[in-house]
Amino acid sequence: MKLLRPAPPRPGRNGPNGPNGPPGTTKPGLKETAVEGTAGVVGWLDERTGTSSFLRYFLYRKVPKGTNWFYTLGTATLFAFLSQAVTGVFLAMYYVPDATRAYESASHITNEVFLGEFVRAMHKWGATVMIILIFCHMARVFFFGAYKYPRELNWVIGVVLLVLVLMMGLTGYLLPFDQRSFWATVVAVNINASGPLVGPYLADFLRAGAEFGPTTIPRFYALHMLLIPGLIIALIGAHLYLVVKLGTTAPPWLKAEKKDLLREEV
Repeated sequence: MKLLRPAPPRPGRNGPNGPNGPPGTTKPGLKETAVEGTAGVVGWLDERTGTSSFLRYFLYRKVPKGTNWFYTLGTATLFAFLSQAVTGVFLAMYYVPDATRAYESASHITNEVFLGEFVRAMHKWGATVMIILIFCHMARVFFFGAYKYPRELNWVIGVVLLVLVLMMGLTGYLLPFDQRSFWATVVAVNINASGPLVGPYLADFLRAGAEFGPTTIPRFYALHMLLIPGLIIALIGAHLYLVVKLGTTAPPWLKAEKKDLLREEV
């Protein structure tokens, strides 16, 4: 068996200085150099920020037995919001929030900008998809009993996020400034004005005055692009923190099985 084993290379046999020279080291290739450089940068950042420990705490956590596709509705809603943010930035580069130019700029995006119609359609239908997903996510949380102790605060944050998403849809609907979006927004604001106590003040705030005027479009645009997305991002951060800290709940059918087993043992 020893005869079948290859003999180890002798020193200097494959070296760069000839067969009798000292052994040489092969130079690292471009791929190895890039990997080492990336690892060095990541290590430098991690040493100063502690990102690895945060990601380990955030991503590597215990998940209860019996989780299924219903538990992905929250993540799907988050990705829908990210899609809305990316497409919204693209549209904001060409949109003009002015009462005399809003419709023309929206038509310019659809008809003349490269992939403008595609991105605008993604933003339009993405808003509908996001609203459907957040309703489905909250229905899952409700029917699975995930709003109970100690997750009441996370449920309240989710309700506020639902209201903010609906406000995003309302403020964004006016921005194309065609006949349908204008009159639909007039109806929606008048419905708000009929609310008790704060209703009239809220309607005046949205209209930027007692009636719809030239300052209404900039008001809706500022709410749609700055205020509401900022609040949503902050609340999403708090929502995810509480999800990681408190964990996810097991499906209700598993809880029923555990109760049945305890009764049988007793």
